[in-house]
Amino acid sequence: MPLNEERDFIPVHIAVLTVSDTRQIAEDRSGDTLVTRLTDAGHVLADRQIVQDEQALIEAQLRAWIADADVDVVMSTGGTGLTGRDVTVEAHKAVYEKEIDGFSTAFHMISWEKIGTSTVQSRACAGVASGTYLFALPGSPGACKDAWDGILVHQLNYQHMPCNFVEIMPRLEEHKRRK
Repeated sequence: MPLNEERDFIPVHIAVLTVSDTRQIAEDRSGDTLVTRLTDAGHVLADRQIVQDEQALIEAQLRAWIADADVDVVMSTGGTGLTGRDVTVEAHKAVYEKEIDGFSTAFHMISWEKIGTSTVQSRACAGVASGTYLFALPGSPGACKDAWDGILVHQLNYQHMPCNFVEIMPRLEEHKRRK
């Protein structure tokens, strides 16, 4: 994918949320995958937390980061499946102002190449709230790698052409300036 080298790279501040009833930071391989990839790409880790698979707890953490001017992007991992404890997608959708439908489609296209029809069991999704991008990724390191390497590394790079999420960040809340 083409890069416009005449543009300066703009690091964004990214918070990583792992949703799990059992993991701690020491064994959070999916969170580690995201942290390594985002920092290797030149972005800033704004915060990292683990919360249990409880919708209210997930929503509260998402809302705290949405309200934090030092967080541009939130990436969560875990809780995007179909079991009764998987409520990350419901928490995300409860805070979205707009959903980024194409993210799920692109994720499934990439995932299809790796795991075939098993991709239908993921409900990976993305949206925007108060100028903050939110991405709900599956809980496996492989899925986090696929989402980052196949989509996010490009869309969170201001140099990526023909368009990217970074260049429209200043306009995400322009509706609030209307009279």
